[in-house]
Amino acid sequence: MESPLRVLIVDDSAEGAELMVRALERDGRAVAHERVQTEATLAAALAKAPWDVVLSDYTLNRCSARAALAVVRTSGIDLPFIVVSGTTGEEAAVAAIKAGAHDF
Repeated sequence: MESPLRVLIVDDSAEGAELMVRALERDGRAVAHERVQTEATLAAALAKAPWDVVLSDYTLNRCSARAALAVVRTSGIDLPFIVVSGTTGEEAAVAAIKAGAHDF
């Protein structure tokens, strides 16, 4: 049996995070996830467990995707960081990639 994909989700919406998890599960993969909402809770989650990927909503109330990316990069952990958004345009996507996100 394949081990679950360990996904750290940065999203202030439980519904948004659940949509991300369901999309991953539709591909037949087991997913273990944790949702965080702030830079501090992101840093704590990075320190306490190993993760395979970070998925971050672009538009957040308590934290920005850019700030979340900075936390991951500062941690020194080499993790794919993917920004997820249904409302932002190409300019924001390019800026996120230039800042170090692996995909948008």
